Amino acid sequence: MINNIGTTTNAQTTTATKGKSNLGKDDFLKLMMAQMKYQDPMNPMDGTAFSAQLAQFSSLEQLTNINTSLTNSLNANLMLAESVNNTMSATLIGKDVKLSNTTIQNAGQDSASLGYTLPGDAVSVKISIYNEAGALVKTIEDASTTKGDNKLSWDFTDNDGNTVFDGNYTFQVEAKGANGVNMEVTNFLYGRIDGVKFTADGTKLMVNNFEYLLADILEILNPEP
Repeated sequence: MINNIGTTTNAQTTTATKGKSNLGKDDFLKLMMAQMKYQDPMNPMDGTAFSAQLAQFSSLEQLTNINTSLTNSLNANLMLAESVNNTMSATLIGKDVKLSNTTIQNAGQDSASLGYTLPGDAVSVKISIYNEAGALVKTIEDASTTKGDNKLSWDFTDNDGNTVFDGNYTFQVEAKGANGVNMEVTNFLYGRIDGVKFTADGTKLMVNNFEYLLADILEILNPEP
């Protein structure tokens, strides 16, 4: 009957802990107490084994406390970093910024500023602008071929001179060198930071009245006339 009781207890314990991927210190203590309660009185638990289990329980509790302390410390450091970012981002208002983004948002404004960086002087540069469906709406072939940063403005007109609909557009820059090989080009949007938003998704910069993440920043510059 003792063996049957032990078997029933083990089944109940297994059922109680089933579904958990990890056992905590409370579960470990319950298992140890159940083992002591239903041990065979004719063959009780060895004192050395019991001491070893107590040592394991103590180690588990200490590791759990360390893990809790580390989690609290990481959360505190994260809050501190967010606070520093929020404070520093407010000082960026009024600065010009280059954004690693090729999506142009059209919400009825007059124009959008975009740019590209060439590693050297190019022979030809072509800018292609596409709508959300992937259709080509604008081609600019007289863009600057000078090494370094080049900026231009798009007035939201297509190749026929018609104003495009509101929505998102993407642009690609193709530059060819003297040997006709395509050059590596870095594309960016260009604008002025006119505000900062603190959202649940993190700090966002308002550039030309649109939201961008801090991670989108390529370069911050002093404002140009």
